Amino acid sequence: MNPVSLLRGKRPGIALALVGLVAILLALSATACGRPSAAPTTTPTPAATVRLNGAGATFPYPLYSRWFDEYAKVSGTLVNYQSIGSGGGINQITAGTVDFGASDGVMTAAQQTAAEQSHGPVLHVPMTMGAVAVVYNLAGISAGQLKLTPDVLADIYLKKITKWNDARIVQLNAGLNLPNQDIAVVHRSDGSGTTFIFTNYLSKISQEWSQKVGNATAVNWPGDIGGQGNEGVAGQVRQIPGAIGYVELAYAKQNSIAWAALRNASGAFVEPSLQATSAAAQGVSLPDDMKLVVTSSANPATYPIAGFSWLLVYQRQTDYTKGKALVDMMWWAIHDGQQYSTALDYAPLPQDAVTKAEAQIRSITYQGQALLQQ
Repeated sequence: MNPVSLLRGKRPGIALALVGLVAILLALSATACGRPSAAPTTTPTPAATVRLNGAGATFPYPLYSRWFDEYAKVSGTLVNYQSIGSGGGINQITAGTVDFGASDGVMTAAQQTAAEQSHGPVLHVPMTMGAVAVVYNLAGISAGQLKLTPDVLADIYLKKITKWNDARIVQLNAGLNLPNQDIAVVHRSDGSGTTFIFTNYLSKISQEWSQKVGNATAVNWPGDIGGQGNEGVAGQVRQIPGAIGYVELAYAKQNSIAWAALRNASGAFVEPSLQATSAAAQGVSLPDDMKLVVTSSANPATYPIAGFSWLLVYQRQTDYTKGKALVDMMWWAIHDGQQYSTALDYAPLPQDAVTKAEAQIRSITYQGQALLQQ
């Protein structure tokens, strides 16, 4: 029956309303008898995710990548880290464009002053330790076979020794077939904490290096070839026959590049390793601010070019949510995060360094109140 006929005698307004209602009910009934209606398209809105931005050192990048991936799984905090070199990390934390910087070199007095004028005290919180391997590309000579003394290494980088069969290198390496080949010296082209550690070592063992070149994240190199980041130096050495360079040990292993055994302060030739790296911080009095470079350690078991890598953070945070996420992430890194170090060829922090780092993290505040709740 036509629904309008049912409404004869009713007032026109009510009749039209009832007709509309009946039409809607009929349409719904038709839909129900046909294909099933689509599922709702709305989903619950997730809780806000905290995102931290950091930038700096390439030296610890393989470890930091693993850390931040693992930490996201257990905390939900997402950390975006740009591996741009320690110099870039110092510049960005100074400008306040990142939540933390990362460096393998201690900030200079001028750098620290510039940062603190804008944002207050900046902390150097140690995260890990690593070795700077001296790597080379010589056919038939594998890792650890080439021996170098501090003075020979310095003179190679000063461009005073230019051939692999130089008498001073040959004397150290009886039995090795050293070629009559030019030494292509590779160095970092960017501001670098790896460079800071390397040039700190050269400055300690060579007066000429100290006077002519010095110790910094970026120096005026005597020659030859620049590479961007640890990745760039590793790539240059791998591609150029006769090349020598310096990279964090993890990059040497990942790129299958041979490294030299260096004579340490006690006279022993030592290859870079986790044990020899950790030894550099043993028996050393660590300052509360952890601004310490441990190259050329007197420990007979140590590899001589090793150092700490730090996160650079402001002691007085201006955003509670980000500040809280930052201190929680750092606390996790110096404790649970250390389990990932060894597999990636980084030395876990010694316990006394962990204690110093804990004190620094506890000192970070928001509006005068400590952010860490441990």
